[in-house]
Amino acid sequence: MFFESVKLSYFNKKAIIFLMEITKIPNKILAKKLEKVAVDNIKSGRYKDLISSMRMAMVENSGVGLAANQVGEDLRIFVIDKKLAEENNVPDAFINPEVTEFSKEGDETEEGCLSIPDYWTQIKRSKKIKIKAVDENGKKIKFKARGFLARVLQHETDHLNGKTIKDRANEK
Repeated sequence: MFFESVKLSYFNKKAIIFLMEITKIPNKILAKKLEKVAVDNIKSGRYKDLISSMRMAMVENSGVGLAANQVGEDLRIFVIDKKLAEENNVPDAFINPEVTEFSKEGDETEEGCLSIPDYWTQIKRSKKIKIKAVDENGKKIKFKARGFLARVLQHETDHLNGKTIKDRANEK
């Protein structure tokens, strides 16, 4: 449940969300293909609160992306760095994302992961992708991404499919 992964405090009888804890390996939720979010429910306060809390947790932990299972949620949602999103004119929250096309051309770069502290490894990924998803307002989105943005989107989509960078490294 969402509120099980959140630290709460009370001020003037109102709950204040401080920070979601990052789920670490070997937690089984990190190896699970996550459940799709019902599109009709996207605008509910639960998802808005979850996305907002995920953004805060990502920033607080110096991440560039964070998937829902990294905070213990079985939902196909991830967020990316606001500045990265703005620079590329894309949203920073993705619901039910699917990479629909991968370029054959790839590159190998070192990646880390908030769920695997102090672990860095070379990961080969496509340089360009096409992705479709729903944004946090329920609007369908579809666009092409390349470079660092494409890498981040692939990394976070991997999380939603139950794969970590350790799994990718073992595929070599």
